[in-house]
Amino acid sequence: MFTNYAFTAAERFMRYVQIDTQSNPLSDSHPTSEKQKDLSRLLVDELKAMGIRDAEMDEWGYVYATIPANTDKDVPVICFCAHVDTAPDASGTGVKPILHKNYRGEDIVLPGDKTQVLRKADFPYLEKLIGHDLITASGTTLLGSDDKAGVAEIMDAAHFLLAHPDVKHGAVRLLFTPDEEVGKGTANVNMQKLGAHFGYTLDGGEAGSLEDETFSADGVHLVIHGVITHPGYAKGKMVNALKIAGDVLASLPRAELSPETTEGKQGFIHPVRVDGIAEKATIDFIIRDFVTDGLKKKEDFLLGIVEMVMENYPAATFEFHVTEQYRNMKEVLDQYPQVVQFAREAIERSGLPLKMESIRGGTDGSRLSFMGLPCPNLFAGEQAIHSKLEFISVQDMNKAVVTIVHLTTIWEEKGVGVRNQSAFDSVPKSR
Repeated sequence: MFTNYAFTAAERFMRYVQIDTQSNPLSDSHPTSEKQKDLSRLLVDELKAMGIRDAEMDEWGYVYATIPANTDKDVPVICFCAHVDTAPDASGTGVKPILHKNYRGEDIVLPGDKTQVLRKADFPYLEKLIGHDLITASGTTLLGSDDKAGVAEIMDAAHFLLAHPDVKHGAVRLLFTPDEEVGKGTANVNMQKLGAHFGYTLDGGEAGSLEDETFSADGVHLVIHGVITHPGYAKGKMVNALKIAGDVLASLPRAELSPETTEGKQGFIHPVRVDGIAEKATIDFIIRDFVTDGLKKKEDFLLGIVEMVMENYPAATFEFHVTEQYRNMKEVLDQYPQVVQFAREAIERSGLPLKMESIRGGTDGSRLSFMGLPCPNLFAGEQAIHSKLEFISVQDMNKAVVTIVHLTTIWEEKGVGVRNQSAFDSVPKSR
């Protein structure tokens, strides 16, 4: 099927990463940064150039498009989704992608900052990439494979399907979202407009990996109210909210329940932002657990720490606000086993060993699953994400394209009569 096909994913990717699309966690606008729309507009132009007439970007920066069905079978509508924004963790401005052909296992010194060195000792997956062509940034920025790799792979798969009408498939919907990195990737998705029954995000790592489970996640916003007075006359009167915040942070467990001390299926309590003055201080936490009931236990544990600290400051008060962020998509996916099974088969048809994984984080698919679109996560080839040492294999990207195409054909072959009545058909008709 792909013998004479010239893949375009890497070429597209190297073009896309040069567009700064970093989202802003401190913004209340949608999208959180207008520059994300620069890539969204380009994608619409490229999709229309392929012949997709309904490609569009809405006011929020979401891109919707359809690859029409070319089969007479009544198969579900499948969606492939990726996000256009990059993480705030490292600069996304002025990304200079570099192609390193035929990697032989040597250290790669990035020219923009020679202290940034890509070594097999630090990234064991590089051993599997001997002979591959690798793409890195220059050492002064992240690369942006999370998730511009997924974007490029979906775009290349669309290009392939449109150029090969002999490959039979049902209707395929494409969705590109902003703001995934700041937890707002699905905030303004119009599910009725999307009109898909099942979906797949392309936002994973190692080739052959398939993720059907994420953390469940809450946020906690702690507000500490101290007692303020002139510091020259504060004896016996002032209660400094900043010091209380420091005591709360110092009271957190050091050997457990933190990202730096957990792995696998272990959850955590993680302070992510501290702000304030002597009168009032705030701490934002993220709470993570693969079992949704475990969130409440961790929140109660954190509340207990706060209450214990506050006993030392009887004149001070506090507020403890819990906000739901997302839930483990496995709770939904287990109800629709074909979604994961067909993905497993697509990976195997692509000639890759299957690697089932659980995400110690979340994806747009977490929220989409609970919005009526069961949506596991497929590999995109991303490695060392959110860092200046980020890298990706061109061959892994091409395998992701092959996997997408195989998925569309498997749904055409086996998906007749498979519908998601309880999800898609229950989506409200208006937002």
